[in-house]
Amino acid sequence: MLSVTSLTVSFGSFQAVRQVGLEVREGELVVLLGANGAGKTTLFRALSGLTRADAGARITFADHDLSALTPRAIVDAGMSHCPEGRKLFPAMSVGTNLRLGAYRCRDRREVARRVERTLDLFPALASRLGDPAGALSGGQQQMVAIGRALMAEPRLLLLDEPSVSLAPKIVRQVLETVAAINRAGTMVLLAEQNAYAALEIAHRGYVLENGRIVLEGAAADLSQHDEVRRAYMGV
Repeated sequence: MLSVTSLTVSFGSFQAVRQVGLEVREGELVVLLGANGAGKTTLFRALSGLTRADAGARITFADHDLSALTPRAIVDAGMSHCPEGRKLFPAMSVGTNLRLGAYRCRDRREVARRVERTLDLFPALASRLGDPAGALSGGQQQMVAIGRALMAEPRLLLLDEPSVSLAPKIVRQVLETVAAINRAGTMVLLAEQNAYAALEIAHRGYVLENGRIVLEGAAADLSQHDEVRRAYMGV
């Protein structure tokens, strides 16, 4: 469904992402592993149209060429981006933050249905809809961020570092929910540093180092790879 070839992103003479190729197939949850500064966020921003890739890149999704589309058009094509750091509007209510994710939908009843679906995934938010998003715990804020991205009803969710700054117990809860989202039919491309937890729920994975893909394979194989175990699992 998602196919990326020859994706390079440059900032002046510096190439943050270099000739990346990857794919996410129908029904898959794919993890992108990499340390801070590896290029994961830049790659995600290029996929969602927030940062322009260099000439020669090709990004296709469900037979649509996304390479030159605006972020809004990419959302319309079925891809939604949940950014690193959550990027919520802290003074706005939880409910407003969620509804902003459905800004392309003009049917109020449909928007309300999507909110209810989000609350089914994250029941802890049900009693906090009127609270400022900035008043929530880090884990609850991450739930709002994922829920907001899902309000667009994407076929593919780009999920960038959802475990950052969260306690281990909350990380497990968030990633279990991500796995449930995938089982319900949404493809997921998940950028993560927490290799052990991410590979447990993924089908396949890629390892990004210094802007390049250096390893790829089935999640079970990557979890046993010596370099992955040394660099990302502390083994």
